[in-house]
Amino acid sequence: VQLQASGGGQVQAGGSLSLSCAASGRTDRRLPMGWFRQAPGKEREFVTAISGNGVNTYYAAAVKGRFAISRDDAKNTVNLRMNSLKPEDTAVYFCAAAKPGYFSGTYAQRERYDYWGQGTQVTVSS
Repeated sequence: VQLQASGGGQVQAGGSLSLSCAASGRTDRRLPMGWFRQAPGKEREFVTAISGNGVNTYYAAAVKGRFAISRDDAKNTVNLRMNSLKPEDTAVYFCAAAKPGYFSGTYAQRERYDYWGQGTQVTVSS
């Protein structure tokens, strides 16, 4: 599975951006997907995830209520809508896919994910 993230850019605080992650390769399985981010000098951290069937979504406390993850399996994409952006949301955002299996208690763990995209920069200015 190959993942390609797109949609990053620069926006002012309070603005919105949408990211998309396109999957290619073996996409017959509906894999759990997630977004992580990494700011300069910081560890890569969990942002949000969605189960393989799209029923369950999970959010980090810092983004809950502002970000929304969704998936379109017909297009093999996972999307991240980011509203009310803050300067502290500035980071490189990575999409990731996990092999099928237990997910509800492991979605925030980087090691749970088997495939990673290349990252897209999001910059929020104050």
